[in-house]
Amino acid sequence: QLQLVESGGDLVQPGGSLRLSCAGSGFTLDYYRIGWFRQAPGKEREGVACISSSGGSRYYADSVKGRFTISRDNAKNLVYLQMNSLKPEDTAVYYCAADTNPSGQMSFSLCMSRVFRYWGQGTPVTVSL
Repeated sequence: QLQLVESGGDLVQPGGSLRLSCAGSGFTLDYYRIGWFRQAPGKEREGVACISSSGGSRYYADSVKGRFTISRDNAKNLVYLQMNSLKPEDTAVYYCAADTNPSGQMSFSLCMSRVFRYWGQGTPVTVSL
């Protein structure tokens, strides 16, 4: 059974940094595109960043461009989300998701929540003084 486990969420001050990790359990992530999504209280889930199976293609939401970096280490079966210059509006539960990636590319249409079948349980990130 495909399982994803997120970790790294924490309370951090504005301007601070966090690195989230997404681990695959029971399968290897090599053949899957991975996305990071977030959902703040009372808001819809939104795509943050996505990466192709090889890691060669990425997509970022405008709200996080230049601050967040998605990367993967297929040898360790991990995908990371490095978050810098955090803002209070980044506060949310962060989820990673996986699905197949036949094209090997990444784009806005491949980074939408409805095209991901496998989801983790989420890790909370709070940005506050």
